[in-house]
Amino acid sequence: MFAVLKRWFLFALVNTLILLTLSFAFNVVTAMFGIHLGQNMTLWVFYGVIGMGGAIINLLMSRSMAKWMMGVQVIDPNTQHPQERRLLEMVHTLAQRARLPAMPEVGVFDSADVNAFATGPSKSRSLVAVSTGLLAQMDADSVEGVLGHEITHIANGDMVTMTLIQGVINTMVLIAARILASVIVSNMDERSRPFLRMFIYYLLQVVLSLFGSMVVCYFSRAREFRADAGGARLAGRERMLSGLKRLRALHDREPAEVQQSVPQSMASLQIAGRTNSFLAILFATHPPLEERIQRLETMPL
Repeated sequence: MFAVLKRWFLFALVNTLILLTLSFAFNVVTAMFGIHLGQNMTLWVFYGVIGMGGAIINLLMSRSMAKWMMGVQVIDPNTQHPQERRLLEMVHTLAQRARLPAMPEVGVFDSADVNAFATGPSKSRSLVAVSTGLLAQMDADSVEGVLGHEITHIANGDMVTMTLIQGVINTMVLIAARILASVIVSNMDERSRPFLRMFIYYLLQVVLSLFGSMVVCYFSRAREFRADAGGARLAGRERMLSGLKRLRALHDREPAEVQQSVPQSMASLQIAGRTNSFLAILFATHPPLEERIQRLETMPL
């Protein structure tokens, strides 16, 4: 249970810090220049800009952050290494089938975890990365199924979609925090109101952002089913099923500490996640593998 809470906290931390920073800067600037927006539509518009801004910054930094956090080594397109060459050709073939406007960067990160992820600010500036554990423990068909899933995330514009969802949540958090803070301090001593209102306002931002992450995780889980179906169309249903079944078999026998080797800030970009309790399901970025396999076996493509 502690591990689930820790991963969930890390997932929300980066976005919350960016949101707090932008919010604080906004308050400082308005105070310095004597700007009084008041409780009106103009203020809500400014909050919308701040809320969306935090999510967009996350998106623009996503590819660089993934490389740094995961230690991804991007494969040279001209490499002659047999395994790297096969991986490049597989990704490029799938990208062409998905009609991506530009080929994604392809990388490998050192991890015993059997996983892969896709990220990037747009379909033209994307990254697909796989773990050394995946390459060592999956056959070619399973790897192709996994890569088809990740290419579908890019083709569907899932990174942008999740950014927009996060931006809306951020805006709602800012507005709700301001209203609740004003209500809470309304009956307090007038001399202490400004300090208390500011303290409660920032505290509520943190708390509401954590609850907002549940909504983001819900949409992330729904997105995974679409990526599975798209992976089946690109790589073939049997290859996609082979990849998911291999992931299930490997994750069932892996210790929890190995399965958490990918930071939670990258978790919604992966092919697989772990859900083994009610709390984990609420904050999981992925549906259970068993459910994904069953749905893929019966869904029309």
